[in-house]
Amino acid sequence: MTNEGLNAKQEKIVTIAAFTAMGELDKLRTALNGGLDAGLTISEIKEILVQMYAYAGFPRSLNGIYTFMGVLEEREQKGIEDELGTEPSSMLAEKSKYEIGHGVMRKLSGTQAVPAKSGYEVFVPAIDVFLKEHLFADIFGRDNLDIQSREIATISALASMEGVNPMLQFHLNAGINVGLTEAQIRSLISVIESSFGKKEADNADEILSKVLSIRAR
Repeated sequence: MTNEGLNAKQEKIVTIAAFTAMGELDKLRTALNGGLDAGLTISEIKEILVQMYAYAGFPRSLNGIYTFMGVLEEREQKGIEDELGTEPSSMLAEKSKYEIGHGVMRKLSGTQAVPAKSGYEVFVPAIDVFLKEHLFADIFGRDNLDIQSREIATISALASMEGVNPMLQFHLNAGINVGLTEAQIRSLISVIESSFGKKEADNADEILSKVLSIRAR
């Protein structure tokens, strides 16, 4: 395991995601400029903002997108040319969206077996379909932002919100399952503390300790 934390671009993903989730648009504007300056492409930042709608809702996501549009306009007027990046490729057609989403969810959860449906999947079957086909296929399946970056964004958003610790625990574990190291996650939490507050960082650190304890068994 490497002892290196997040790189400059990854640190900007943390602030962009969390300020979007919190609705802190003035601070988001600064974070967006910082992200572009650090080398994030326009496409990558668009994807972070799209990812946020799944966790913070359409209003916060759309506010973030409009803020980004304003930032790009200001930078263009200053003669700054930012890299566009790539658009997502088409989703493979040989599998259904449910199958694709199920595969993504297994990758995030670190399991290969397909467990029998239980809990919310049985209680409200529609939400299971929405999660598999939309969240994990339509959103996580877009390939112009890598899955580690999506997890950094998701963890950062959840760490800045209250009342979502079960989901934060899932995604901290998922982050490790897709290759994020403990050092990178602790670096993420340090950015949360310096940018948002000790309360949010302490909560994320407590949940991470729980995740690491469970994984060590």
